[in-house]
Amino acid sequence: MSGATRLVLAAAVVFALSGCTAPSWVPLAGKAKAPEPQPPPPPPHEVRAPILSRPVPLTDDALVVDRVICVVNSDAVTLYELEEAEAYAVYETKQAPSTPEERAALREKALASIIERRLQLQQAEREKIVVDDAEMREQLDEIQKRLGAKNEAEFEQMVKAQGLSVEGVKKRLREQLQVERIKRRKVNLRISVTEEDIDHYLNANREKLETGLSFEARHILFVPTAGAGEDGWQAARRRAEDVYSRVMGGEEFGELAREFSDDTATAKNGGRLGILKRGELAPDIEKAILRLSPGEHSPPFRSEVGYHLFELESKETLAGEQLAQARNQIRDILYKQKYEIRLNEWLAEIRGKAIIEMRL
Repeated sequence: MSGATRLVLAAAVVFALSGCTAPSWVPLAGKAKAPEPQPPPPPPHEVRAPILSRPVPLTDDALVVDRVICVVNSDAVTLYELEEAEAYAVYETKQAPSTPEERAALREKALASIIERRLQLQQAEREKIVVDDAEMREQLDEIQKRLGAKNEAEFEQMVKAQGLSVEGVKKRLREQLQVERIKRRKVNLRISVTEEDIDHYLNANREKLETGLSFEARHILFVPTAGAGEDGWQAARRRAEDVYSRVMGGEEFGELAREFSDDTATAKNGGRLGILKRGELAPDIEKAILRLSPGEHSPPFRSEVGYHLFELESKETLAGEQLAQARNQIRDILYKQKYEIRLNEWLAEIRGKAIIEMRL
């Protein structure tokens, strides 16, 4: 029985607990889902668990698969577990290692993941986190449903067809529930996202969050005389300043655009640029327009083509339902960021207290 075949029910356990659909490589479960990213390794200055030896050489295929390759505190990790984890990683990435160096890297990464999981499980056991039979039954029913088994007997047949036992599946499920529960206690429940956090993020990223919102504006364009060099630009600026003084004196912007704008495409419509989405105009021009309040006019603004006068007619802003949706999205973003930070801190803490003996 290959390591890949043994993974089917194990993967179903993980995805049933997470509430997500199992990945496409699980033949009994269907829809694809990207693998969860592994937390980054600890920084170089972090205190690590004592390592008595390094996992450099690869194992020979003839070795016994239940050989102990690592001891995490008092728990043994077998070659069987490592090969299963390697097969899981290959199925998730759909990229088998093609060189000894790639296989060595895959093996080391898979072993690090096993050790991390074992440390979390040990912590759960130390804090006497237990899973009662009722919860186990509920989760097993959910797995059975996801796999499409009509009854318990059919589910058991599916398990056996994968070279596993129902008891083995239950053990993995119980351990997964314990790990998720200790993570909630040590990580999730120690994270909070305040309204002040959201306000700070919103203010710092408002421009990005408002991308796609619409606005309406007019402009009057003054183009330098071709071939006149800097003198042409100075003449265009003086024309713009003269018309700007008339705008500020109360003359109608649209009428002045029809009379003076060198942009013939918009001049006949009173300089109206139409309804625009943020991000459609050149960044410098858009910034000059959007810094205005509706009804305001800009002083002469120089762009690559000439001098402009702008009038902002209206603009959408983050308000009402749009603002509420943005704040909810920000809350999720900040929670995920804080979760990763807290998770890595906790994992570093339990790694630092562990004794890990490598026997590869």
